[in-house]
Amino acid sequence: MSDLVAYVDGGSLGNPGPSGIGVVIDDPRGGRIRIAKWIGRQDNNVAEYLALLEALQCAVALNARAIHVYSDSEVVVRQMTGQYRCRSSRLYSLHWICRKLTRSLAFSISHVRREHNTEANHLASTAARKEPAPRADGMSHAAALSPAR
Repeated sequence: MSDLVAYVDGGSLGNPGPSGIGVVIDDPRGGRIRIAKWIGRQDNNVAEYLALLEALQCAVALNARAIHVYSDSEVVVRQMTGQYRCRSSRLYSLHWICRKLTRSLAFSISHVRREHNTEANHLASTAARKEPAPRADGMSHAAALSPAR
């Protein structure tokens, strides 16, 4: 795998609220990966970072040499380029994990206006509206993911 281009978006219905991510990854041979995931109840900035994280994890799994990411989140783009410091305790660990993943790739990121990120936006919006079906054991997905006490 060589260079990838990714469009990412995260969104929440309310802030916080039910949230989803959308990722579109194009490879130079014309292949396209589309990812839409429901991510539970999050705020918008967490959703944006989780979308970036998903794209980076996918790139690493595909053994990509490089990835250029387009995001409509100015906060994520400016924090990842070092223009802004990440001071939010909610975002710090996500920012750190994303920075760590970028060390294994030639990474770049650019801001893109929402109207030029429509496919990722649509995937994120669709995912936010589609909470997973109830679990067979009756637990909520959030409870199943919480650490045991």
